[in-house]
Amino acid sequence: MRTRTAVVAALTAALVLTTAAPAPAATGRPSRAAELIGRQALAANDGWAATGTGTTGGSAAAPERVHVVRTRAELVAALGGDNATNAADATAKIVYVAGTVDGFEGPDGTPLDCADLADPEYSLPAYLAAYDPATWGRVNPSGPLEAARVRSVANQTRQNQINVGSNTTIIGLRGARLTGLTLMIDRVDNVIVRNIEFADARDCFPAWSPTDGDTGNWNSQYDQISVRRSEHVWIDHNTFTDGDNPDSAQPVHFGRPWQVHDGSLDVTHTASLVTVSWNRFTGRDKVMLIGSSNTVGPDVGRLDVTVRHNLFDGTLQRLPRVRFGRVDVHENHYRLGGPGFAYALGVGVQSALYAENNFFTLTGDAGPADLLYDWGGTALTERGSWVRQGDRLPRPVSLLAAYNAAHDPDLGGDAGWTPTLRAARPLPTSLVPLAVDALAGAGRLPL
Repeated sequence: MRTRTAVVAALTAALVLTTAAPAPAATGRPSRAAELIGRQALAANDGWAATGTGTTGGSAAAPERVHVVRTRAELVAALGGDNATNAADATAKIVYVAGTVDGFEGPDGTPLDCADLADPEYSLPAYLAAYDPATWGRVNPSGPLEAARVRSVANQTRQNQINVGSNTTIIGLRGARLTGLTLMIDRVDNVIVRNIEFADARDCFPAWSPTDGDTGNWNSQYDQISVRRSEHVWIDHNTFTDGDNPDSAQPVHFGRPWQVHDGSLDVTHTASLVTVSWNRFTGRDKVMLIGSSNTVGPDVGRLDVTVRHNLFDGTLQRLPRVRFGRVDVHENHYRLGGPGFAYALGVGVQSALYAENNFFTLTGDAGPADLLYDWGGTALTERGSWVRQGDRLPRPVSLLAAYNAAHDPDLGGDAGWTPTLRAARPLPTSLVPLAVDALAGAGRLPL
């Protein structure tokens, strides 16, 4: 069993390592440390992505498949050369991101905006006039303007969705940032994404869904990272934000917020064997959806995900929201509360969520009973949780007991499984904020 002194000493050494790391050379070529980390594989037993063959990404890449990229065009070229077919490129590759790569950048480097991607027959003012619920009613949009919106979405998808093939590592050098794009990991195996800030994967053409909720909602399409129909994926030491385009700054249309952002990191459509570690999710609304619908079908027996040592800071919901999968959520720090906060852990249909040694720092009116939400599930295993509420001292709290005391029906306390894929014994919960706040997010690796 690790002592408190040993844990603090280990964290201090890690901080010295990360802060003392040299910046990349002026040539932009990765340093020797970056070369070693770029070929690093997920450790044995480190969550679900370590199952079977494990996750090695592009660690076996030949020298000619190791690239440093600074533009969208260079990123596409490094991933195989043609964004339309890059998902099929299974040759081992390592892609280092230097500086900011903007998804709204044309092939020649020209900056683009939403107007450049819009179909000629689409305009937002015309769309709002046509589908105002006061005249259109509460039925889904249809007709020429909706068809033009759908064509506009297709244009944006071709531009902003960057497709990633199997046996790939994408890793940021110091200060690396991907903005205005989605990394799409679909129908592939063995992918690693590390040390990158993801910002503002905005949807130019949100869909109006008049029957979503009591008064309808705007829904956007693009996640910052989307993992679909894939296995052996490791997402590590990244930062996810809305950049300078927060949801709070969006206008209101039809009485509902204009929603231009979707998830930070969604794992859906039968994906499985994913480890999400040491990431920082800051100021985002929808963060992590595991399982794409309540339909009992192909997702059953899939969606096995580990979520460990992440910081959820000022986020509002889906931390994560789980359907069907066996999801191990341990040693995360949650700083939550204030306007818009909904819940942390969503217990969905046939989910098997195991939550251990998570620390919750709460502000505003948020309390332990607000941290779980029943999305049609029946049970979770929850143990070792601590809560610091306002100015009170932190203390152990059973989130399940607090939830069941305030809500009906009760959730059961046994998810039906016990995690075995953990590379180390869990930290004492009281030390989780110290470790996670110091080491989670982009810029903490010695690159």
